[in-house]
Amino acid sequence: MSDAALNENVASVIEAIGSSAFPKALNRMVDAVVPFDFMVIFAYQGNQVPQDLFDSFPDKRRKKIHIADYQEGPYLLDPFYLASVKPVSPGFYRLRDLAPDRFYQSEYYRGYYEQTHLAEEVGFFVILPGAVSIVVSLMRKGTVFSAREGRLLARLFPIVEAACAKNWQDTRPLFNASGQPRMSKAKRDDISHVFRQFGGDTLTPREKEVVEYTLKGHSADATGKILGIAPGTVRIHRRNIYAKLRIHSQGELFSLFIARLSR
Repeated sequence: MSDAALNENVASVIEAIGSSAFPKALNRMVDAVVPFDFMVIFAYQGNQVPQDLFDSFPDKRRKKIHIADYQEGPYLLDPFYLASVKPVSPGFYRLRDLAPDRFYQSEYYRGYYEQTHLAEEVGFFVILPGAVSIVVSLMRKGTVFSAREGRLLARLFPIVEAACAKNWQDTRPLFNASGQPRMSKAKRDDISHVFRQFGGDTLTPREKEVVEYTLKGHSADATGKILGIAPGTVRIHRRNIYAKLRIHSQGELFSLFIARLSR
């Protein structure tokens, strides 16, 4: 792409700041540098349900999977969401760089993410006032982004960051427009709250921690390192969890977790 063409696209983005045309102008600018199939922009704030600021999905089925189904609860296991509430430093990231060691074997990936039929997802992380993160996700169906394309997107980040920060500089309406109730500060700031409630009085606090890291895609070794216990102890906890919840697999655990969230 020539410098003149890039400058023209950047000018269009700047001109559209503050208007409903901004997301589409941003979509066109990034796609002209590195082609992709879909863009979705989510706003995240703590445990609150992510807000869909823009998406370019052409059909209802894909929109349902990526937006409606995602907002029902799977977002709590999404590496992009989890990175946004840490939060990570602003920048360009690949999903695989943020995902736990067993993410691609996790039930979240197999039970939800595989339905998206994506080859890869990458994203720009923009941090705004009010503990709000804007994640501009780029998705591809056929092939992953090459190393060269990754470098080009990383170089584009300062423009994306400045434009998004200016367009969404007032973050107060983002989580009020949908009429969703705001969580208390304690709940909003603590992602583990949701997992501490899962299992009620049936599971011990340690077992709930094991559930959390298992569902997020951590192996027994990784979970053990995080919790300061042996991998074998993690496996024992998993067996006890399955017995107490009367289930037999991680797939059933994932389904039970999503069902509880929906309820």
